[in-house]
Amino acid sequence: MPMRCIACEVFSTGPESSTMKRIQFIQGIAAALCVAASTAGLAQGYPNKPVRLIVPFPAAGATDLFARTLGQKMSEKLGTTLVIDNKPGAGGAIGSDMAAKAPADGYTLLLATTSTHSIGPAISSKLPYDTVRDFTPIAHVGDAPSIMLVPVNSPAKSVREWIDYAKKNPGKLNYASSGNGTIVQLTAELFKSQAGVFVTHIPYKGTALAIPDLISGKVDVLFDSLPTGMPHVRDGRLRALGVTTPKRSPLAPELPPIADTLPGFESNTWFGFYGPKGLPADIVARVNKAANEALADPEVKEKLSRLGIEPAAAGTPEQFARMVAADAAKWKKIVVERKITNE
Repeated sequence: MPMRCIACEVFSTGPESSTMKRIQFIQGIAAALCVAASTAGLAQGYPNKPVRLIVPFPAAGATDLFARTLGQKMSEKLGTTLVIDNKPGAGGAIGSDMAAKAPADGYTLLLATTSTHSIGPAISSKLPYDTVRDFTPIAHVGDAPSIMLVPVNSPAKSVREWIDYAKKNPGKLNYASSGNGTIVQLTAELFKSQAGVFVTHIPYKGTALAIPDLISGKVDVLFDSLPTGMPHVRDGRLRALGVTTPKRSPLAPELPPIADTLPGFESNTWFGFYGPKGLPADIVARVNKAANEALADPEVKEKLSRLGIEPAAAGTPEQFARMVAADAAKWKKIVVERKITNE
């Protein structure tokens, strides 16, 4: 069957409609050319004004400090100011929604985390956006590992000993978290699932409130972030049994990975840049390059180390998207199997 020529059909219609159809056809072509030219020009001249980086969590928190540390160096690489804009609320959903609905011109970016794009969609079916459809992945920029903490008077001095201890005392031990549906709870539930132990959940409003009860022995275990947990270990008030990264972390090389005992165990809070859907490929590449170059800077590495964050290895947007998809699937499985909610 011969291919149709739309232009030929338009210009070969009868006299009663040909003029109007010709006008509509020309208008459509002109509009398409304007859009193409605008997009190409936008990407080519990007950036020519400050770029807003939405941080969907409060100021002075770990995500905010990370954004400011990396943002300062990225501003140099981009040749413009990266303005940090804190939009906290609803577990990161408020700021994420603002980023999703922003113009796809590269001047509004989002610093997303495990909470917003891996756990959030697994916990809540009422998010005002789709974490895959409504965003453009740009770069994986960092990971914050956690550590397994127990009281110093715990009979367990290793991950294997703690698992054996829990199996001998089913239902008698408990774990603390920073609240229902948080990465802290999900990490503990992942551990329980792989270890085959029954441990009771005690939610707190933040791990800082749980630490005193862990020190006193009222709580048996807590999977806390490395920077907030290690000071208590080094002061001799708590014992760390392992780290949640697949390999030893350079931030705490003395700690063995929990994966040495439970093969495949891994839990990290990742950080990554997203833009709204439809972000031009040239802009994605520009921001990705600036992020990777900033992460390679020795000064940035040193500052992130003090925050308890491991810089991500240089990678592509496609690699970032695959990582997040795998992470989201893992947490979705745990949420469904363990019947976890954020209430």
